[in-house]
Amino acid sequence: MGKQLVLISHGLFCEELKKSTEMIMGPQENIHTVGLLPSESAEDFREKFEKKVAGLDEFVVLADLMGGTPCNVVSRMILEGQSIELYAGMNMPMVIDFINSELIGTEMALVDSAVNNICHVNERISNDDEEDE
Repeated sequence: MGKQLVLISHGLFCEELKKSTEMIMGPQENIHTVGLLPSESAEDFREKFEKKVAGLDEFVVLADLMGGTPCNVVSRMILEGQSIELYAGMNMPMVIDFINSELIGTEMALVDSAVNNICHVNERISNDDEEDE
């Protein structure tokens, strides 16, 4: 079993991001989700997260928001000495980069994928129109 990906978020964002990614990339058995529901505490979330990763040998965690409860809970675990690779600000390009790097055996560039896929579409269209003239 290769590296696993764990998506963590407020609400069901992580589950829906996985589903949306699977529309493009197909089913992903190595992607897991842990959402913080409105009725849950940070302790509840930590318990769910620990259960989810208990059987995983090697995994990367993507969180929805730096400074949010899901990211803070895992950050605390890192500060306690646990070896967890954590990125905040997850988006679909990061998830696709993870999948592609596992499929073809390349180095993950999650931050680059996130940054390089952000653009102001109106500006891009405008620049393309100017180049055509």
